[in-house]
Amino acid sequence: MKNIFILLFFISFFGNAQDLKEIRAQYPKAVESTEITAKFDGEFSNVDSSSKPTLLAYKGAVLTLKAKFAKKKSDKIDFFKEGVSLIESAVKAEPSDIEIRYIRMSVQENSPRFLGYHKNIEEDKEFILKNYPNVSSKELKMVIKDFVMNSENFNESENSAFK
Repeated sequence: MKNIFILLFFISFFGNAQDLKEIRAQYPKAVESTEITAKFDGEFSNVDSSSKPTLLAYKGAVLTLKAKFAKKKSDKIDFFKEGVSLIESAVKAEPSDIEIRYIRMSVQENSPRFLGYHKNIEEDKEFILKNYPNVSSKELKMVIKDFVMNSENFNESENSAFK
């Protein structure tokens, strides 16, 4: 019986790792795609406050993208507020997780200024610069590197650390 639980754990673990790999690859593309955003929204429907903070942060980011694509102003506001709340909950739960910091920075960087969700850009930028060398996942390193290289918040000198 114990072996069954161990087997189920590894299936679940590798399934989640594969899902996270796909999420990382698709998330940057969701910024310009209602289809990818809608797909993510469906996939994250079961993610809640008891879920892994990284998934919570991605769900929050997807909700902010839903706000971007929503037609009604009230939906835009509701989706954005809920998304920000989830991202901030994830940061609070795992403040030293570089992936969550990257997600928050990407949302803040792309949020309209009038929404006022920009206060942590410098903090997250410094965190990313300091902790990037310690990232063990090749996929995550590539996603963060691509983000940094395309971000207006990192200068040429800072970008050189990612080349």
